[in-house]
Amino acid sequence: MSHSPTPDAIRPTAVVTGASSGIGEATARLLARHGFRVVCAARRAERVEALAAAIDGVAVACDVTADADVARLAEVAGPSVAVLVNNAGGALGLEPVAQADVDLWQQMYATNVLGTLRVTKALLPALVASGGDGIIVNVGSIAGLLAYEGGGGYTVAKHGVHVMTETLRLELFDQPVRVTEIAPGMVHTEEFSLTRFGGDQERADKVYDGVPGPLVADDVAEAVVWMATRPAHVNVDLLVIKPRAQAAPHKVHRTG
Repeated sequence: MSHSPTPDAIRPTAVVTGASSGIGEATARLLARHGFRVVCAARRAERVEALAAAIDGVAVACDVTADADVARLAEVAGPSVAVLVNNAGGALGLEPVAQADVDLWQQMYATNVLGTLRVTKALLPALVASGGDGIIVNVGSIAGLLAYEGGGGYTVAKHGVHVMTETLRLELFDQPVRVTEIAPGMVHTEEFSLTRFGGDQERADKVYDGVPGPLVADDVAEAVVWMATRPAHVNVDLLVIKPRAQAAPHKVHRTG
């Protein structure tokens, strides 16, 4: 027996950036299963179009570093948004600060920090208009709480996301919007480390070698959706989620 889709007028809207793969894609799928109209945003149009078709959502080709793209995202999202998941970001390179590639640092800051800022600014009126159910979930990282060798550019960017989240919560304390952050540790997705190492599959695979049970995208998605679906008076300021094998960025249990 088939069921027709729930009308968009009934479904609350959730917006997920970086939805073309990994944590973003998994979060979009789970939000849809929880009854949201999910606006799937990412640079790779064909990926988000396929995702949106699969979950009865809406696809928007969006580079969060481009003002025009973010304006279009806000227009498609509409006047009321219940959930914003700022997931677009990522790491590039693993060089020490003394050998830092300034261009890569700029790219990481532009995407992780300024991208999150642009999308949040653009969608904040719609989040406020949701009537008290609005929530921002910024996808940070344990790299935004701790430093580790070789991670300078990424830790700087994610520390920026963390402090922006805290600042926004202070500034919106009397508004009907919750401001939260999830900070994952080691998550084995198809692209995170591959992107970090410029497509070097062997180097990317070594990040997870011997690690018994790194997190996967669905683990983080479940935590994000749990945060987003708490009662409107409950604000999960910061949720740190790591695999059991990871005590800290630099201390990971490996077998073999």
